[in-house]
Amino acid sequence: MRSSSYSAMPARTLRAAVVLALAAGAVAAVPTAHAEPTASPATTATTATVAKAATTAPALAAKPYMGWSSWSMQSSKYPGLNPDGDYSYLTEANVTEQTDALAAKLKKYGYEYVNIDAGWWRDNAWKPEYDQYARQKADPKRFPDGMKAVADRIHSKGLKAGIYLPAGLEKEAYNDGRSPIWNADGCTTADIVYGDLRTTNGWDSSYKLDFSRPCTQKYIDSQAQLIAGWGYDFLKLDGVGPGSGKSGDQYDNVADVAAWNKAIAASGRAIHLELSWSLDIGHAADWKKYSNGWRIDTDVECYCNTLVSWENSVDDRWDDAPGWTRHAGPGGWNDLDSLDVGSGEMDGLTKAERQSYATLWAIAKSPLFTGDDLTRLDSYGLSLLTNKEVIAVNQGDTPPARPLTPSDPQQVWAAKNPDGSYTVALFNLADKPSAVSASWASLGFTGKAAVRDLWNHESLGTLTDKVTEALPAHGSRLFTVTPRGQALSFTGYEAESPANTLAGNASVADCSACSGAKKVGNLYLGGKLTFNDITVPKAGTYQVRIAYVSGDARSVAVSADGGGAVTHKFPSTGDWGTAETVTVPLTLKAGSHTITFDSGNGYAPDIDRIDVPKSS
Repeated sequence: MRSSSYSAMPARTLRAAVVLALAAGAVAAVPTAHAEPTASPATTATTATVAKAATTAPALAAKPYMGWSSWSMQSSKYPGLNPDGDYSYLTEANVTEQTDALAAKLKKYGYEYVNIDAGWWRDNAWKPEYDQYARQKADPKRFPDGMKAVADRIHSKGLKAGIYLPAGLEKEAYNDGRSPIWNADGCTTADIVYGDLRTTNGWDSSYKLDFSRPCTQKYIDSQAQLIAGWGYDFLKLDGVGPGSGKSGDQYDNVADVAAWNKAIAASGRAIHLELSWSLDIGHAADWKKYSNGWRIDTDVECYCNTLVSWENSVDDRWDDAPGWTRHAGPGGWNDLDSLDVGSGEMDGLTKAERQSYATLWAIAKSPLFTGDDLTRLDSYGLSLLTNKEVIAVNQGDTPPARPLTPSDPQQVWAAKNPDGSYTVALFNLADKPSAVSASWASLGFTGKAAVRDLWNHESLGTLTDKVTEALPAHGSRLFTVTPRGQALSFTGYEAESPANTLAGNASVADCSACSGAKKVGNLYLGGKLTFNDITVPKAGTYQVRIAYVSGDARSVAVSADGGGAVTHKFPSTGDWGTAETVTVPLTLKAGSHTITFDSGNGYAPDIDRIDVPKSS
């Protein structure tokens, strides 16, 4: 993350979003951006109907959301985007222009959210506006008609409106503790924070809210009522911790997220709550309980003269997404950040990189929201954003994909679909061209399969044993593979078996997530595990399935019969209590063999078991 403070200027990580969605009914009676909220019978009545409405309204985040966000262009130094200084792109006129373009070009493909990011209450010098109740208020130059009018205009196009807030009470809103809290008699800003004015969020731009004090929930309630009254359908809550580059009690904003969940439920409006950024996976259960999505990584934007660059930080996602895969599903999704593939010149990527970027977002079931200038999409970018077969992977009932192979420069990701087919992606993340293959054996079957190329809308016919493609640097292909062969049988070997050989620090440990409830760990600095007596019936290349546990991505050298070892990086399983699998090809002769996992000079993953196909 950048070191600059949010209160001085938005850091690159501002783009992360926090959105919580509870299905609800009518909009609560809340004033417009230019009026003070007042309690009314309508407010009480609407709030009372929320629980009933939630049982009938469509569930929010049933699938990853699609839309547009302002931050990529706000943060870029691309010529002409921010003519009045950094982050000046965000204006009512520009939001209106993008709204019209989204409605005309992308709405029919499922893109529906227009999300206004950081700065809507700040002028070009980053000076904020607040109402008398310490709530953010539209900057009159950026948004002269106010935020309700903007939402109304978005809704008039059949789209949904999104808005942004940082976690905590912004320092400038504190007002020496004198500002009253709306609809909370006797409460002021002094009554909602800690007495020592400890700071919080990813930029330390806010005072931490003290939810042990009764006035504090009322402040969040007042914010939720305000944005609900304006008609917003989506809230990105940014700078949330643990995460956003911060940890420790001071930066623990789980209580804030829970308070927003409660406030949105009482607001009378269905509002998707998205959290940002680089959220702590150790709190995944909290993010899933209280929100509809969570940014798993830092900003994808490069804060340079394009919107993004491959190295900063598009390519990070291949390493960072796998540990989160199991947490995604209806109601809440892993957010990989903005999908900026619509304009090659502005995006700063090659065509191959743009397709790989879009492929990963689609198969990971990330929200598909672009930060491109929708009025300047090139034909290739438009084809990427509107490919119905690829969108169907993201929006349909296909589960999120994860790596089938180790996280090496050439990778295969896959997911088994409900109809028995597989979504399979090939990636060449190297800086030079390379062939990449997906073996049917690694998918668990042998023989033939029908293969369809989703990006090119083309059937490749029936292929035997595998699909192989020559890919350019940073290139990809995306397929649906439908088995036509037979299920493959495996012979399993437990790591903790007394028949195996452990060397160095390697030792057997308990593992509730592992088969046999055991694993071999402490594979570090020379620790080694050798499986003995691995038998295969004939010579061939076997796709050996390796079950392992690793709280972070770790490398291990794998060899057969003491031959040349190949070092592979195993993707993170998310924590040290979850097992996942990857497949590694090993060439074996008929008969008995040894397979060795050697940590070398580093730290290797813990090994649960291996499964060797009964045929190559």
